[in-house]
Amino acid sequence: MVFWEGYVSDELMGTFAPIVVYWLYAGFYQLLPPMDRYRLHTRKEEDTKNLVPLSSVVKGVLIQQFFQATVAHLLFVLTCKVTTSETVVQPSIPVQIVQIIIAMLVMDTWQYFVHRYMHQNKFLYRHIHSQHHRLVVPYAIGALYNHPLEGLLLDTFGGALSFLVAGMTARTAVIFFCFAVVKTVDDHCGLWLPGNIFHLFFQNNTAYHDIHHQLQGTKFNYSQPFFAIWDKLLGTYRPYRLVKRPEGGFEARLMKD
Repeated sequence: MVFWEGYVSDELMGTFAPIVVYWLYAGFYQLLPPMDRYRLHTRKEEDTKNLVPLSSVVKGVLIQQFFQATVAHLLFVLTCKVTTSETVVQPSIPVQIVQIIIAMLVMDTWQYFVHRYMHQNKFLYRHIHSQHHRLVVPYAIGALYNHPLEGLLLDTFGGALSFLVAGMTARTAVIFFCFAVVKTVDDHCGLWLPGNIFHLFFQNNTAYHDIHHQLQGTKFNYSQPFFAIWDKLLGTYRPYRLVKRPEGGFEARLMKD
């Protein structure tokens, strides 16, 4: 039993909970004090290097989430398995854990190859994917700032494929999609905070993805949002080191071969 049972359907929760979680978690980072001791870029760099204002980023994210919600709701409605008692049979906890792990691997695979191709195809990069890289200095609210077509293809379709291959119910999908959203936001937060659980358990983290957003790192570290498996298997992994800046904070520096 979950806390929303009897109030909101699993399908509606799976559709809208990830959006609410996105704005809550990204908003939390946005409302933090400057945190100069933990920033991967200075505030001056964020102001001078980024090529798009916050208002446009917010608008772009909302557009992507509109399409995301539409596709998610249709997917849940079409795949809902209801018994004669009009209840969805939920798998056991161990089965749900396995389904979530499968979904993570499927999403990573989809996003790696689509993401990499968008860098290799000059037309797609120039007209589609370069929109995301207007944020040279990533920040939390901009995690899903993409061209609408990229948002649909990379994130929405990737999420739908993960859901279908893993065979999860809408209830399990609530957990998976909310977790994926939190991980994606954290990877773009631009802060190297002590004790951050994602930095402890995932090699693919804030600094790892920051390397990809740097001009000299755009051909490396394509993997997102969970593991670095495909980068390591296919030669696009590049290690980095964190260097303390004299004025405070850190810099993620690409290590040369």
